[in-house]
Amino acid sequence: MTMDPAHDTISGEQADQRDVQKNSFADDNFADLGGNSRPHQEPRRVNNDPRANAKQKGNQVRRDRRDVHGWVVLDKPIGMTSTQAVAVLKRLFNAKRAGHAGTLDPLASGGLPIALGEATKTVPFVMDGRKRYQFTVCWGEERDTDDIEGRVTATSDQRPTREAILALLPRFTGVIEQIPPRYSAIKVQGERAYDLARDGEVVELAPRPVEIHQLTLVDQPDNDRAVFEAECGKGTYVRALARDMGRILGTYGHICALRRTLVGPFGENDMIPLDQLEALCDRAASGEGSLADALMPVETALDDIPALAVTRADAARLHRGQAVLLRGRDAPTCSGTVYVTVAGRLLALAEVGNGEIIPKRVFNLTGLTASPGRNERN
Repeated sequence: MTMDPAHDTISGEQADQRDVQKNSFADDNFADLGGNSRPHQEPRRVNNDPRANAKQKGNQVRRDRRDVHGWVVLDKPIGMTSTQAVAVLKRLFNAKRAGHAGTLDPLASGGLPIALGEATKTVPFVMDGRKRYQFTVCWGEERDTDDIEGRVTATSDQRPTREAILALLPRFTGVIEQIPPRYSAIKVQGERAYDLARDGEVVELAPRPVEIHQLTLVDQPDNDRAVFEAECGKGTYVRALARDMGRILGTYGHICALRRTLVGPFGENDMIPLDQLEALCDRAASGEGSLADALMPVETALDDIPALAVTRADAARLHRGQAVLLRGRDAPTCSGTVYVTVAGRLLALAEVGNGEIIPKRVFNLTGLTASPGRNERN
């Protein structure tokens, strides 16, 4: 067994609450998120099997979904919801399973990592990672949604100076207390806050600690707008950040533009616009390319945890769900979460402790996976 020195950090944060799916290492935590596959152009023969007949609609039937494993980092366009994006990719790849790693609001563009197939088992590791946003705050108005789509609730003629903004930034750097927006996915007595707010109820959300690693003033094109870049941890609301800065500066503010440029290990170089992805799918359908070229390997999401290589004999035991003893002077001395490989291929997520490897999630990568060249990051 050998330890890969390139992966030497264990991810320690919890999943982003906005679209949280708890990492209990259970497959059903990552349910498919909607979307219908495109109908096949040729009808099947009619038979007496009611399950087969139920799939038919007129002379068209659904294509059988297939096993597709890997990550696609969509450069989500403005106006599309995260759930809609998952449905589109699920249809394009005709994939059995899909889910995203952290909601991106419809008004926002940028990185939306979408997991297909066995990659859904690694979603929490992406959601635990840092996120980076570039956003524009419009001063002078506060809105009930804290973004441009909401109703104006307060106005001010005052505008902050560049010096006042720069002096404020340290107060919003580090671990701070933040009250989430009323229009958020946080549950209040079993109901989503945004559902209660839409019904006209007054939603009072408790402040909670979030961490902002970096907050920078990028540009101030005019007195009414300021452009910022923020790198933050789980659970941070950029909309709330704009709201709170506006209040302290003596004016009001809301988000009028937002772009996500980093999610965990996925940056802008990994993103693919929807039109390029659709064009690739069209070429693949005509035999001029492969959908595998759009996929990133499942293990890309595991960059921050150690990789542990095992022999084929040990791999067989782990694949059956059996623990493997760490023996010999070359046995690794690490502990905690690792991902296990055999002959360079991802095998399992496991826990190392008390002299043994205990498998927690085993991967079955039979089907369409990333092209070999995608194993090298740009």
